[in-house]
Amino acid sequence: MPINIKAKYDNVLLFKKKPKIDIKCENNLDYMRSLRKGSMHLIVTSPPYNIGKEYEKKRSLEHYIEEQSATIAEAVRLLHEKGSICWQVGNHIVDGEIFPLDIILYQLFKNHGLKLRNRIIWTFGHGLHCQKRFSGRHETILWFTKTDDYIFNLDPVRIPSKYPNKKHFKGPKKGELSGNPLGKNPTDTWEIPNVKANHVEKTDHPCQFPVGLIERLVLSLTNKNQNVLDPYLGVGTSAIAAIKHGRNAYGCDIMEEYVDIANDRVNKLLAGALRTRPMNKPIYEPDRK
Repeated sequence: MPINIKAKYDNVLLFKKKPKIDIKCENNLDYMRSLRKGSMHLIVTSPPYNIGKEYEKKRSLEHYIEEQSATIAEAVRLLHEKGSICWQVGNHIVDGEIFPLDIILYQLFKNHGLKLRNRIIWTFGHGLHCQKRFSGRHETILWFTKTDDYIFNLDPVRIPSKYPNKKHFKGPKKGELSGNPLGKNPTDTWEIPNVKANHVEKTDHPCQFPVGLIERLVLSLTNKNQNVLDPYLGVGTSAIAAIKHGRNAYGCDIMEEYVDIANDRVNKLLAGALRTRPMNKPIYEPDRK
């Protein structure tokens, strides 16, 4: 029986308008089929990589692709005409050989006529140390849209310029700022620490991704009061990023313990008690004296 766990709003003063929150312990396809066509403005998720983690059963790559195909088809049905799909993946590994999932899954999205807007590289400093190849320290986010008329807000996710007060030294704009005063485009390579043992956001999930990573997508690809869906919700990172910025959060996961954690994190957020790493906090550089 699906468990429908929703956040409580008792004594919440952080939000002018209470966001809609729908978090369920349920199979992703069953949950997605219950939602209205074209109702989601952002579908952002990180599906299992088919490497045998505790929340997945390792199958053949062909079987995995079939399952992803069904989920992607349902995501396309749910996507608003001006919306975006962001699929964050790493590598599938068999006997030491790497199969990059973004390359493998790309055609599944193209089969539905979606257009790739960016292949975002997420880099991070920590992970498993490899012995027979270079240690992997990046994953990718495939950002697709249905049409050319899609939501994209750059200003909320700009990062500080390297030379913020630099001015034109000649020409008709001499003396004026040469860059945007709000900062620069973060480009398609994002260096954000992953969630390891000493990370402020760490829970019991073995492959949890950081709130800051999803915040950039929520802020740039949706407007306030719009809907964000994560069909592989895990411990609720996408829901937190959505609610934190006044969006409605939808999501599901088959692991009841993860849904419980997600619900607890959402309640802490609504109460102003959840700690998250700031989205644009600089990477720590140790003193090398």
